[in-house]
Amino acid sequence: MSITLTDQDKLTLRTAAYGAVTLMSAADAAGKPHKAATEGSIALASATGLVGHVLAEYPKDMKLDGKSVAAIADHVLPALTAAMALLKKQDPAEAGNFRNTVIVAIEAAARTHQGQPSPTLAEMTRKITEALDAA
Repeated sequence: MSITLTDQDKLTLRTAAYGAVTLMSAADAAGKPHKAATEGSIALASATGLVGHVLAEYPKDMKLDGKSVAAIADHVLPALTAAMALLKKQDPAEAGNFRNTVIVAIEAAARTHQGQPSPTLAEMTRKITEALDAA
């Protein structure tokens, strides 16, 4: 199945994926946020298929900054749901690839601690997964 993505569609996918990593990094502010961001970004850079090609192009107009974690989440969580809905409509297999890619990235970001992730990271993981599954 051939997928046609507009520039806006690609921006939504990138915002969703990189935004999920940004949220995990922000949720780990008291721990190792830079390491969480690095591990999550490496996981995204390792993506394959259409998702891998889209994530490999870092857009200059992607906005992932905010004055609070809540402000970032207000932008990123809906983008995760929109990205899944968009991909499910065009190619369910690629939607699965996107979901798996984001899950691996947030797990990599949370893995920077020995043992279990903090309750804050666990809760952010739940919110991201919930947004992915809302589509």
